[in-house]
Amino acid sequence: MPEQSSISLTRRTVAIETHGCKLNQADSDVLLRRFLEAGFRIVGTEDGPDVYVLNSCTVTHVADAKARNALRAARRINPLTTVVATGCYVQRRFDEVKNIPGVDLVGGNFDKHRLVEQILEKFQNESPKSDPYNLATGPLNGFQRTRAMVKIQEGCNQICSYCIVPKVRGREHSIPLRSLVDQVRTCVGEGFKEVVLTGTQLGSYGYDIPGTNLINLIENLLQQTNLERLRVSSLQPQEITPELLSLWKNPRLCPHFHIPLQSGSDVVLKDMRRRYTTEIYDRRVKEIYQFLPGASVTADLIVGFPTEGKGEFEESYRFCEGLNLANIHVFPYSVRPGTTAAHVASKQNSIERRDRTKTMLSLASRKASDFRKKSFGSIHTVLWEKSDRSRDKAYIGLTDNYLRVRCVWPDNLTNKTTLARLGVEEGRAINCEVIPPKVDSG
Repeated sequence: MPEQSSISLTRRTVAIETHGCKLNQADSDVLLRRFLEAGFRIVGTEDGPDVYVLNSCTVTHVADAKARNALRAARRINPLTTVVATGCYVQRRFDEVKNIPGVDLVGGNFDKHRLVEQILEKFQNESPKSDPYNLATGPLNGFQRTRAMVKIQEGCNQICSYCIVPKVRGREHSIPLRSLVDQVRTCVGEGFKEVVLTGTQLGSYGYDIPGTNLINLIENLLQQTNLERLRVSSLQPQEITPELLSLWKNPRLCPHFHIPLQSGSDVVLKDMRRRYTTEIYDRRVKEIYQFLPGASVTADLIVGFPTEGKGEFEESYRFCEGLNLANIHVFPYSVRPGTTAAHVASKQNSIERRDRTKTMLSLASRKASDFRKKSFGSIHTVLWEKSDRSRDKAYIGLTDNYLRVRCVWPDNLTNKTTLARLGVEEGRAINCEVIPPKVDSG
């Protein structure tokens, strides 16, 4: 190993940059904890760390390019840093990443739990014991975050025709319920007010553990911990049953449902190998709002799938226009080698795909603004995450139903929860009025 890549024995620092989904963020949290246990100090990428770790994404070709650029920038900005690459892009293109100049160590998703061990073995001959399912104790609340990501399962058996995730995350496997209860208790003890359950396919949790499922897990987390807010990051429409939805009677469950749609055309959904129809999706959204009027539903949408012609796109647009959605995350289709869709001839050219993406993004922006306006006057629980540097005594927070809000308050609100009455939107946030807790006069 070149001298410039050696770790100083007197100053062991690490910075982790995370790309992509909440599952990647949960993995990065585990890595951070293990680095802490190994004696490292957590710093920012701008602080010249001894070790720089990129936890990469590969869901699109743009994500691949972003990963390559980040690795090269890390070496260019900090020539003495040990540059380490992990995550989905590494899992899919190991040799390609390994050959990027300046990258010292690579490890895919299936080796991620051994990454700290590998670094210490490579540079210092120290080998802490690693456990892929155990989130050991450590001061994660020192990372300036108020919400903790907890991975409950990984992998996907639902092989959608466009998606590379099953190949980089493997088949579905669940983390034992007891371990997850312990993890959430640890998060509560560290001061986290909210835990976000993450995974590749959350609705499949427990299929490989007899007597366990997502409903059972949520019930246990609510019963056996003092966590203030529990959030489920993503669910498929066919997984939202009346029994599951009934759990949201508990106010500690955040009333936000992220339900991937991917297309509003049944023809395209079938070609994508999605396991629902637009009728099922529409019904689930209406059931959620009927049961939880103060909830919000957000969606993912792919524009430009190979079999999406002009008619299918217009059908998808009309369907999305008619849904009561708080936001739509729009992605232009990206060819992923190794998927079935990569071999299908496209019905549109790049210019048409670009224009349709712009059209759908415009709709998404309008839907988000309309939803924020409809929230005027409503009262929600807010977790205040940080101060607003642009204003004195101002704070930025997140409502239980996943709306970004802002307030002005004389006292420090960071990592505190309050009730707030929502006002008018300003930019992408909603100004709101904090409702002080009632003081018992008796």
